[in-house]
Amino acid sequence: MIGEHIRALREANDILLRQLAAKLDMDQAMLSKMERGERSFRKEDINALAKIFKQPKKELLTIWLADKILKIVESEKYAKEALTLAVNNT
Repeated sequence: MIGEHIRALREANDILLRQLAAKLDMDQAMLSKMERGERSFRKEDINALAKIFKQPKKELLTIWLADKILKIVESEKYAKEALTLAVNNT
């Protein structure tokens, strides 16, 4: 989810993968894996990306956090019920 969003932002801003990787001080292969959802972005990466793309930090962090939560519960049988319970108790 967050990887697809970052890729869309990168492409919309005509930034090459290698250019964005350099701005984030990371390996191009690592960023590629992050965009494909094979590796996770760190919170620090999301903060940096919000600045680079001039996006609201809250929006990107919300997508990032939702992605983390979904990856944790995706294979659980009662994931939907558990998420509903958690939301209703916050």
